[in-house]
Amino acid sequence: MNLQSDDFELFGLAQRFAQERSAIDARWKELQREAHPDKFAAQGAAAQRVAMQWSVRINEAYQRLKDPLRRAAYLCELRDAPIRAEDNTAMPAAFLMQQMEWREALEDAEDEAALEALDDEVQQARRAALARCGQLLDDEGDAAGAAREVRALMFIARFADDIERRRDQLGQ
Repeated sequence: MNLQSDDFELFGLAQRFAQERSAIDARWKELQREAHPDKFAAQGAAAQRVAMQWSVRINEAYQRLKDPLRRAAYLCELRDAPIRAEDNTAMPAAFLMQQMEWREALEDAEDEAALEALDDEVQQARRAALARCGQLLDDEGDAAGAAREVRALMFIARFADDIERRRDQLGQ
């Protein structure tokens, strides 16, 4: 194992968006067993510290690889298409209009049924955007286009959180 390896290399996976979650989970468990600091107790404190570094590195990689949005963002970064969400908020007009419609629907939602319908629509948009990310990254080699989709997915994820907060408000 090499601390400088990218997450995919570390996990022995192809550098692709499409991944089997079960394979990621299984490899994470294997790597954690290999690097567990207790296995190095007899080798002294220095070996345990190195094992701890490995354990942290493995967990960081696992968090990125298991989450489709984070995996897509990571692939974009690896392919020289940084997300730059903090300073690049440009979105297509149609997406911005969709966001406004969703915001209005959220404000108007007075019951669980309205929130559920809105949440279904948002989750469908999320699935479609993730599918586009996969196509752009794996099939078309368009990391810049995938980065735009990732930024849209970040908006969608924040809006899904807003729906959950609204649910909590209605439940009180």
